[in-house]
Amino acid sequence: MRHLLLWCNILHPAVTCVMASGGQNERVLLELVKQPGNSVCADCGAPDPDWACCKVGLFVCLNCSGVHRNFSDRVKSIKLDHWEDDLVEFMKSKGNACAKALYEKAVPPYYYRPQPSDCSVLREQWIRAKYERMEFNGETKYPPPSYTTGFYEGTLWKKGKDKKQFLKRKFVLSQKDSVLSYFNKEDEFKGPKAIIPIKDLNATFQPEKIGHPNGLQLSYQSDNRTRNLYVYHESAEEIVIWFNAIRAARYVYLQDTYPTLSDAELAPKITRDFLKQGYMEKTGPLKTEAFKKRWFVLDAGSRKLLYFKDQLDAEELGVIVIGLENKGYSARRCIPKHTKLSKWKCGITLETPARQYVFMCEHDREQIEWLDALRNMMSTPTSPEDYTTAATIQLERQTI
Repeated sequence: MRHLLLWCNILHPAVTCVMASGGQNERVLLELVKQPGNSVCADCGAPDPDWACCKVGLFVCLNCSGVHRNFSDRVKSIKLDHWEDDLVEFMKSKGNACAKALYEKAVPPYYYRPQPSDCSVLREQWIRAKYERMEFNGETKYPPPSYTTGFYEGTLWKKGKDKKQFLKRKFVLSQKDSVLSYFNKEDEFKGPKAIIPIKDLNATFQPEKIGHPNGLQLSYQSDNRTRNLYVYHESAEEIVIWFNAIRAARYVYLQDTYPTLSDAELAPKITRDFLKQGYMEKTGPLKTEAFKKRWFVLDAGSRKLLYFKDQLDAEELGVIVIGLENKGYSARRCIPKHTKLSKWKCGITLETPARQYVFMCEHDREQIEWLDALRNMMSTPTSPEDYTTAATIQLERQTI
């Protein structure tokens, strides 16, 4: 017992010192993470990061910390882990601004920087491109990254138009010709199956819809209708190369089309995600027809509400151009009288100068999300391109 008391007396000051040091270090780190630059994730911009990458000396969110951990970066929680004094001093000497100056010195203006809500493949490849492959540190690379060359070709798994299976197809992207082409495997030497102008092309990751973590949706206009291709590649790096190669070609096209716009003004036009998508039920113009379940997509870039028979359809069945509230457009919770009953009960009435549309959502939450998205678009000023789109789409096509 005497020996035990002796050891306690010896160890108590050391333990107390360590605990005090740990508390002080946590306070220092919490102050560091409030500083400009450190207050958002260094990789995706999410607010209030509570993790740190000790190898580089930057602050990141939980999702991005997992990517760093996967390629052997030392990751620690600001609040939960013990921090040594020398490691805290290292973090004080570095930080997000320092890392950005080194690892993002020469990011091309078209290269996609992931946001907090983006899919994991974009987040992972952005982080690997920065810290593992060192693609943006300003040094000349040989060979150069494939998305910077203006020409790219390879194979992608593409969903068949009328079949559910995915088949390997050759794709060729030419920045010089401003087209993306793809070929059928069985008659590759007979020429491309389709030639898609870059000016009409959009690319957006849709892993849940396609059923693959690297799933990419390509959309374009053909005969004034929206056409979709659904593709993926087994390699996450490869599919993100394709995505940024398409963005590079789109950027060059937009520079030529809008020579007075800055890179910041061009960026939202390069590619875009959908404002909202999901299933709703619809009825016809008389509102006495039976409701049918359809997949709807609200595309803010083109101000279109499109619908498809199913979520992986190649071609749209119908489209409505969404204008401004002060031009006679509105969306509200309502089911007009004499409308045929539906098994879904959460109704939306969309008013346009041409006619009235009735949609049904399965749940209240979806109804609210659709109303918010439609009203958001109706309050967003139109552009000259929007007037061209509206003029191109004939009223007889709006027969939802």
